[in-house]
Amino acid sequence: MLRLGDDPWGVRVVPNLYPAFERQEVVIHAPEHVRSFAELDDAQVVLVSDAWNRRIYGEGGPVLPLINEGRLAGASLPHSHSQLVWTQLPAENVSRLRALIEPHPIAERNGVVAAVHPFGAAPYECLTVAVRGVNELADHLILLRDLVLRLHAAEGRRPWNAWLHLEPPHIHFVPRLTAWAGLELGAQVYVNVVPPERAAAELKG
Repeated sequence: MLRLGDDPWGVRVVPNLYPAFERQEVVIHAPEHVRSFAELDDAQVVLVSDAWNRRIYGEGGPVLPLINEGRLAGASLPHSHSQLVWTQLPAENVSRLRALIEPHPIAERNGVVAAVHPFGAAPYECLTVAVRGVNELADHLILLRDLVLRLHAAEGRRPWNAWLHLEPPHIHFVPRLTAWAGLELGAQVYVNVVPPERAAAELKG
């Protein structure tokens, strides 16, 4: 068990009781009962990033950190938490990622930009991508927290998924406002009913 923070703990990491992979852990985001990642303050988000970093860089092997929030997004617990799965996503091209965030930026923090994905499969789908400087995982996660807050303001509390790609580090944020049906699941053709221009305007408030 990994503990970070004080009085009595800030973040706790425990084995997943029902793992889908050989190794899978749950990161409990706060000792207080918080239902949404959006309820965490900056210091709590930094502790989550510290826990992720310790597993990513201290344990060895490829790790996929992810968050499922809301039952329709696959969450089985109401308390805010994330998961660490020992598997790996393929590397992505840095130039392509930076091109994707140029049309519809939402916010920036220490050289990391959060932006609406111009070809998103789901309404309000976003990316956080580093565009300059030496960036910290905490910057990506604080921007993710802010995107969830902006989603709450635009659409109310909705389920969502997010995951961290490590090569290069960036977060993919996918709200679950619509259901994927046969076209999406069978042909992998996704119908996004909210144009990226409108999504960006609404998330900016």
